Parts: sequence; structure tokens; C-alpha cells
Amino acid sequence: MSESDSQLDQSDAASRATNATPPSDAAAPADVAFRVMRLESVLYELADPSPTAHLIEAESPYRYLAVPIALADAIALEHALNKIEGRRPTTHELMTQVLTRLQAEVIAARIVSYAGGVFYAELDLMTPRGREVFDCRTSDALALALRQGTPAPILCAEEVLASYYA
Repeated sequence: MSESDSQLDQSDAASRATNATPPSDAAAPADVAFRVMRLESVLYELADPSPTAHLIEAESPYRYLAVPIALADAIALEHALNKIEGRRPTTHELMTQVLTRLQAEVIAARIVSYAGGVFYAELDLMTPRGREVFDCRTSDALALALRQGTPAPILCAEEVLASYYA
């Protein structure tokens, strides 16, 4: 990753992510509309068995998603959100270092579907060999997006927001 690439702000990265042409084997079709989201908070209430990652749209109508995650993932997301690094690298910190050394840039974390109360995500990378898209857990996509030098955009398919609010 060049120095100028690491200087991109989040809106430039979001523009690249939504305007990039997906490879033929990518899961998301080119005509999917995505909304830019931001991780607002990670909450754990004792009465609820699962922590939640709260995402909110960056622009009006400011819809939010409450994504249930595991406790360990909640801790990892909270650390990524607040730029906390442990004495030893966590899995997401290690993966961020691996991606950097391999000159792979996280273009975006995308939430691409919602079914049966489960959110499905993918991690969109640009590598020296071209674009790669990986299916992953939503919490992993969020943590890796936030761990980048310039946080990668978090995108949510419009149809996910529509089905979440249906």
C-alpha cells in the first residue's frame, strides 16, 4: 500500500467501493445499492444474552442496525473502535498486519444480506493481483475495516436495511 493510498479519507474509499466493478465471481451484483454506515457503539446488557454492534447510516434517513455478536467479538470491536491495541496482537490486529505486508488494502466491509435474524457480510480487498472478495462474519468485517490506518467504509445493502425494517 502506498503512502498516498493510506491517506485516502473514508468518503473516497466509500466511493471506490461502491463504484468498483466486481469480478465475475463476486457475490454482490454490480447494481446493488449500498448505504455508508458507521459503527456507533458496541453494547452489552446483562439482561440480553448477546452483545450488539450498533451501526447507523452516515446520511439521512439515519437508519440503524443492531447486529448480535459474540462477547469476544464485542470486545474486539470495542478495541478497534477505540484504537486500543493489546500487549500481544489479537487476531484482527495480526490479520491487519498480514494484509499490510502483503500490500492488500481493505476497500470495504459490506453487509450483503439478512436472513433468519443473521447478517451476512463480505470483505472487499484490493491486492497487487487484483480485487478479491471474501465471505466473512459481520463482526470480523467490521473489526478489520476499523483496524485499517484509514478506516475502510462500512457499507450495507439497501435491501438489508429494507428487510431489517420490514
